[in-house]
Amino acid sequence: MDEKERYEQGMKKRRQVLGDTHVDRAQANRTDFTSDFQDLITRYAWGEIWTRPGLPAHTRSLMTICMMVALNREEELKLHLRAAANNGVTREEISEALLQTAVYCGVPAANSAFALAQQVFAAMDAGS
Repeated sequence: MDEKERYEQGMKKRRQVLGDTHVDRAQANRTDFTSDFQDLITRYAWGEIWTRPGLPAHTRSLMTICMMVALNREEELKLHLRAAANNGVTREEISEALLQTAVYCGVPAANSAFALAQQVFAAMDAGS
């Protein structure tokens, strides 16, 4: 697969997982400064990794949520909490994953993640 095909597959997967609204906003906000980075994440994260057949998107979502907790990446955690629903991840499964992070990432990290998840879910339930 060449870079153009990888980009196209990555963009398709990115839209499936994150939704058109998010991807359209990211694309509209591209600048000369961020353009290469947007291309990189589309080709590499989405076109190379998320499209691999070795793990279902459901599992990749849960893993990503846990990694964002471990790395304390709040904005990315919010994004992937929302996106998980597009991959069939239930809120109960997210709760279980966050409980797991309490043991391996620390209770304060999990506490923050639970609070953030509640905010994200409330916004989703309210339609925003």
